[in-house]
Amino acid sequence: MTFKSSIRSLLALGSLALLLFTVEVGSAPQPPLPNPILYFTGYDIFKTGNKTFIRYEYDVFNKSEYPSNMFAAAPALPPCGKNTKASRTWVDVFDQSGKRLQGFCAFGTPNDLGKIWFAVEEGTLPPSWIYIELNDRQTNTKYKSNLADTTN
Repeated sequence: MTFKSSIRSLLALGSLALLLFTVEVGSAPQPPLPNPILYFTGYDIFKTGNKTFIRYEYDVFNKSEYPSNMFAAAPALPPCGKNTKASRTWVDVFDQSGKRLQGFCAFGTPNDLGKIWFAVEEGTLPPSWIYIELNDRQTNTKYKSNLADTTN
């Protein structure tokens, strides 16, 4: 083996090692996403038909930590009613005892987590606390928030 061919062999071997190291590092798992931090932002009174409702509105403090692809349309996953382009991640609102109050299946971006709400008819006592679950249907992962109150 000549000196030149030895150098070429070493360079090729070094390049291969670097490539393998890069691929290994590039495929490292992403750190887990945090649970949502839910907080009450206010309420709105609205009428529909002959009834008056109070809509309790919420935001997720750390919504920017969720990747936008979690809220992309996912036509390969089961539909949400007649919506065949429902998002990959659905958001459900529950009272403190686990009763489902509301669901959102078509959020398009993490910023939509700032538009969470549930409503009760005027004169109906709302739950004292609520929480949400983000259900990433593609990875079968749920992210459960803290309990958030229904007042300031």
